[in-house]
Amino acid sequence: MGESKNLEIVGDQDFDEKILNSTIPALVDFWAAWCGPCRTVGPIVEELADEYAGKVKIAKLNVEDNRETPTRYGVRGIPTLMLFKNGQMVDQIVGAVPKGRIKELIDKVC
Repeated sequence: MGESKNLEIVGDQDFDEKILNSTIPALVDFWAAWCGPCRTVGPIVEELADEYAGKVKIAKLNVEDNRETPTRYGVRGIPTLMLFKNGQMVDQIVGAVPKGRIKELIDKVC
């Protein structure tokens, strides 16, 4: 992973606290190290973490290390990007998509 200081790493143990209880919208990248498309989306997610700092919380959750949260939200393919607002999942994108498509998703809740 890159150097974004605004990117959060979350897991099953702190997902509710950091994402569902967030006072600002949160975008979560569900990913795994072996996933090729995840390696394409990862740097984009890191850039967005810097671009939306203070407006949207951007986080990554490794599905290999954390199985409870992806199961709870029905994640069947990765990468899956889920957008949360006020403790609810409001939108999602499955698969590798261009940065502009992810920004459109985020901008709907900003």
